[in-house]
Amino acid sequence: MKNAINNLVLAAYVLLLLTIPLTAQENTPNHTGNGNSSSVLMGKAKSYVSSEPATIGGQWFLSFRTGETGGEHDSEFLLHRGYINIKKKLTDRISGRITPDISVDREGDGEGDLEMRLKYGYLDYKLDDIGFLVKPHIEFGLVHRPWLDFEEHINYYRMQGYMYLEKNHLFNSADFGATFFALLGGEVDKKYQDEISSKYPGKYGSVAFGLYNGGGYHAIERNGNKVFEGRLTIRPLPEVIPGLQFSYHGIFGKGNKVEEPDWNINAAFVSYEAYYVTCTGQFYSGTGNQGGSLLNEFNKSIDHSGYSLFAELKIPEKKISLIGRYEQFDKDGNSEYITKRIITGIAYHFVGNTKALLDFDIATKTDWSDYTRAYTKFTFEFNF
Repeated sequence: MKNAINNLVLAAYVLLLLTIPLTAQENTPNHTGNGNSSSVLMGKAKSYVSSEPATIGGQWFLSFRTGETGGEHDSEFLLHRGYINIKKKLTDRISGRITPDISVDREGDGEGDLEMRLKYGYLDYKLDDIGFLVKPHIEFGLVHRPWLDFEEHINYYRMQGYMYLEKNHLFNSADFGATFFALLGGEVDKKYQDEISSKYPGKYGSVAFGLYNGGGYHAIERNGNKVFEGRLTIRPLPEVIPGLQFSYHGIFGKGNKVEEPDWNINAAFVSYEAYYVTCTGQFYSGTGNQGGSLLNEFNKSIDHSGYSLFAELKIPEKKISLIGRYEQFDKDGNSEYITKRIITGIAYHFVGNTKALLDFDIATKTDWSDYTRAYTKFTFEFNF
């Protein structure tokens, strides 16, 4: 019954977004009626009700993998994720997005079922420039958190698996709360945006920070604590090496348990993006995690640290990329809890961000001949 109600509410919300263009047609600036509804709500603010229709996009990861986990053979076709993105611009300042997330339920009474939940559902409000802060805006609701969306627009291979910090169950990409975003000092030149990357194109970098429940988009709030997360990115040489950026990422709060165990992360990240190569290095240390599960026998949060390296080489005049990733996760400074991982792969790019990837993924706690997990996987990412 609960799932049925949730799906009904979601369907009603989607229907509402899709019917907004019909009502907006009656409230454009050229309408000769008695007034504009947005001007009543916004007072003297210069705003209009957009007649633009809602946009619909999608992204899903389809895979086949074969290999071993803990010595047991595993061979499986998979739907990793299925996103439907619906966006609507209501006025020149106000827009909204709702993103259902379709995945396979792997636990509980519904194990094996395809389930739908929300990944994003937020209001986005654009602000005027604030000095050096350019194109500032605020998301409110079920929103992007500051870090993973930024990293995933440098390393475009989320299709292979979770990014490093999320893979180690420290946090995820969305949560209930509010996030402030802004570019620093205008935008990097158009040629770089057209040829390399138009994401987070601040001339001198970008900033994002916010306040959240802390449990992530698929968890119930278990305590009254709110978590602060922030990111500061500096592009030091925009005219000479525009692809070089340095980032700091921090999280400060309590794990999502009634007992409120400590949770904090401090991470440094360096990235370089060019036409034929992308590479990143990430180094971090922290205590506890989002779910409050990294605890010792005294129910105190465990310290952890580690690093991750990633590189993509694009073959000239081809639609092919070679990727490699190495990472290490050290829990509580004890060699028994060090996990090492290597990922290598080859990708073929179709159009836009639609691509296919064949990769090999291996992890171990000791030497590579005594691995804990090893998979060969083929993944197709459909993106529109």
